[in-house]
Amino acid sequence: YDGKCVFCRIARREEPGTALLPCEYEDLVCFRDIRPDAPHHYLVVPVEHMQNCKTLKTEHIPIVKRMMEVGKAVLQRNNFSDLNDVRMGFHWPPFCSISHLHLHVLAPASQLGFLSRLLYRINSYWFIT
Repeated sequence: YDGKCVFCRIARREEPGTALLPCEYEDLVCFRDIRPDAPHHYLVVPVEHMQNCKTLKTEHIPIVKRMMEVGKAVLQRNNFSDLNDVRMGFHWPPFCSISHLHLHVLAPASQLGFLSRLLYRINSYWFIT
């Protein structure tokens, strides 16, 4: 836990202004991005402080898979069912605004604006899926 990290505080429910969405796993939280780049833009965050996607190792595969499950589930709960029109991924350091692992879930990807399409470009130097 890093008390200076906003995502750690959100995950521990210490940020009353951030509403957590229902999540199937106790080691993850999900909430809306404060600056959405799509009609549906959610962040899935581990409760445990993890630096970023660059620090992921083989043993983290299960948590990343659960993060993706949560992303799909929150979209479906919010009446978005076209999972072929979804963009999910991580910003690659140093392009992370917050140094706590977080999965971006954006939909519909087809409605991303010009800058958002660049910012969340699949497997670019700054965003990996």
